[in-house]
Amino acid sequence: MSSKSEVIDPPHNEDTTDVGETLNDSASSAAVKSNVIVSTSVRELLECPVCLNAMYPPIHQCSNGHTLCSGCKPRVHNRCPTCRHELGNIRCLALEKVAASLDLPCKYQSYGCIGIYPYYSKLKHESQCIYRPYNCPYAGSECTVMGDIPFLVTHLKDDHKVDMHSGSTFNHRYVKSNPQEVENATWMLTVFSCFGQYFCLHFEAFQLGMAPVYIAFLRFMGDDNEAKNYSYSLEVGANGRKMIWQGVPRSIRDSHRKVRDSFDGLIIQRNMALFFSGGDRKELKLRVTGRIWKEH
Repeated sequence: MSSKSEVIDPPHNEDTTDVGETLNDSASSAAVKSNVIVSTSVRELLECPVCLNAMYPPIHQCSNGHTLCSGCKPRVHNRCPTCRHELGNIRCLALEKVAASLDLPCKYQSYGCIGIYPYYSKLKHESQCIYRPYNCPYAGSECTVMGDIPFLVTHLKDDHKVDMHSGSTFNHRYVKSNPQEVENATWMLTVFSCFGQYFCLHFEAFQLGMAPVYIAFLRFMGDDNEAKNYSYSLEVGANGRKMIWQGVPRSIRDSHRKVRDSFDGLIIQRNMALFFSGGDRKELKLRVTGRIWKEH
């Protein structure tokens, strides 16, 4: 695949949480709730022996007292994975009550979350925690790296060698030698730094039904509530014609595929793209200009 972009004018399963700390050591709060130390043995009791994740009600047990989570019970064909006895429908109410008495730190504590949550509320919090790591926004491969924004910016620059630019305006040219080949054509990601934030510019080709199209869109490296503070515009044109798109950047919490498949960006049909390219229509040459601004 001969694809390149050129800058012209850079203007639910629960993981086991490893904790072992006193939750509150102040004398005033101790009067309200005793300090709880989560020992290794208690953590092991709450760990499903099949999937190794923390168990939530209903917690099942066999007649010998071995436990497992409700999600794994159908997978073991009603046989205890520890002793092979029949499981039946016995619930381990004692262990469920032990779990209900625990307060635990968020598993994203190392990313900055300082919250302490009841065992049964912890999973819901972690699914929405603002400190939970982001997936790598790179679209050229299935990258599994996760981390906070500073880490991902360094990762994109060092590992994916993406184009990094400062400023809120841009002027890109996208070139492809054989525009008839559109399947899985993805151009290099570009990252812009402005307003103290980072934005990812995507450009790729894909099939919209039977029609080959190109799409350009912007994603915000942060949460959706912050992304809504910004807007952007994209413009492409030639030969007296022009197409303009204005939108709100999507958070990288949404995968690039999700944004692309929702058509939330500047969409250019191939015939129009080749018209903009001029010449003999055998080479794609699109000039895309854009601007990012902060809403007041």
